[in-house]
Order: sequence, then structure tokens, then C-alpha cells
Amino acid sequence: MSNANAAMSSDAEIATVTRVQPAKVSYGPVAVARVRAEIYSFFREKSSLVFTLIFPVFLLIIFGALFGNSSDVAPGVGYINYLVPGMIAAGLMTTSFQNLAITIPIERDSGLLKRLRGTPMPKSAYFLGKVILVLILSLISTILMLVVALIFYDVSLPATVTKWLVFLAVLLLGVAACTLVGIAFSSIPKTGRGAPAMVTPIALLLQFISGVFLPFTQLPDWLQTIGALFPLKWMAQGLRYVFLPDAAKAAEAAHSFELDRVFLLLGAWAVVGLVLCVLTFRWRTKTDG
Repeated sequence: MSNANAAMSSDAEIATVTRVQPAKVSYGPVAVARVRAEIYSFFREKSSLVFTLIFPVFLLIIFGALFGNSSDVAPGVGYINYLVPGMIAAGLMTTSFQNLAITIPIERDSGLLKRLRGTPMPKSAYFLGKVILVLILSLISTILMLVVALIFYDVSLPATVTKWLVFLAVLLLGVAACTLVGIAFSSIPKTGRGAPAMVTPIALLLQFISGVFLPFTQLPDWLQTIGALFPLKWMAQGLRYVFLPDAAKAAEAAHSFELDRVFLLLGAWAVVGLVLCVLTFRWRTKTDG
């Protein structure tokens, strides 16, 4: 897996951002130019495209093929029905936390962030570009998961307006939390080259302890306690409310989907992530001073 080429925007792209800014900066054109640069940079690199968008779909297909005929995790709720909401949540984490925690250190290491900071571009335009890219990728990832689930596994879409609203709320709040945490975490890897080796195992571990691949209640109690500290567990639980019948409550630790706690914890992580972003984000490598 290599995100280096996807993360490194060309000097021409930076020049484009600079050209659209006169002495008195006009934010709109600058922000549009930065968003376009982010989208172009991502989609021109096929390895990033495959890893971020296609790999989670492969996992859904593989686990569905291996365990799709397993016994029900709750009365009338098969394993594949349980798996789909968790994989949608995992896909959202991949497009937000994992994507940003890997690409930003690479951009910092390449000097891109330092060069961008030296242009008249407002700093917020850089983060806006990342946020818009994450939202686009999250939407594509969710649609891909749903298409596969509908075609191959006969998973039903939410049947009520309330569940659709909860779906939208969990998606937006979960992506916000994971995006902010991903930006904050991007200051931890010492080098861009070492970022994938540090971030990818963490993301995979979170998927195993958050009730994505296995019913959460089948995990040892101490792993349930650790998993409940992180947003992925609550994203998956909120999405299970959306896609599963009430009988699926039996497979939850509290025998309830705990929507109030889902939104509380995701909101808390968004606030914590924002604070950490403000306190820790670096435009230069540590060797640059």
C-alpha cells in the first residue's frame, strides 16, 4: 500500500492556488482550488483508490462468503445482516481517520504543507479540502457497501424516516469525529514513510474489538471495555439500529442500541479531536523546527 503519490500535490497545483489569490485574498476561489487539488490528487492514484474504497468491500464479500451461513447472532438476525452495518462503519473510518492519518504525514514529509503555508492561501482552505474529500469518499464507500449488500446478501434498507435520519446523523457525526481524530493523529508518525505501518494496524485492531467482524458480545469483557472507548464501536452500534430489527438488541452488550450514548460518545470524540487538532497539528517536520 502506498499513498505517497496520492498525497503529493504538484507544484503546479500549488501555483494554481497561488494564482487565484490576489494581494487581497478571495477565500471562495482559493477554497475551490484546494478542494479540486485534493480530489484530483486522490483519484489519480489508483493504489489509494483501491485501498480506501475497494478493500473494505472486499472484506465484506470475503467475510460474507466465509461466515454468511453461520448461526444467527440474534433471533432472525443472520451473521451477514450483523456484518453489513459494521463494515459500513469501518469503511467510514477508513475514508476519514485512516486516510488522513496516513496522507497528512506524507504531505508534511514531502514539504507540501510547508510550501502551502508559504502561499497566501488561508490555512482553513487546506482543512476544508480534506473535509470535502472525506465526505465524498465516505458517500462513495457507503453506496458501494449498500449496493453489494443489496445485490448479494438481500439486506434491507431502512424502512422508516426516523431510521434514515439516524443513519444520516451517525454518518455525519461519526465521520466528523474520525476526521478530526485522524488529523490530530497525523502529528504522531515521525515520518511519512512510517505512517502506514503505524496507522493501518491500529485501524484493523479497532475493527476487531468494535463489533465489526464479530458480534461485540462474543468478545472478552476486557476487550469490550477497550472497544467501547473508541468511536468505531458506537458508529457500528448506531448503524445496527438503522439496518437491523429490534430483535438484534439481544446481541448488544446492554441489550439496547443506546442511541443516546451513541451520539454522546461520537460528539465527545469530535470535541476531543478538534481540541487535539488545534494543540498538535504541525505544518513542518520536527527537523524543520
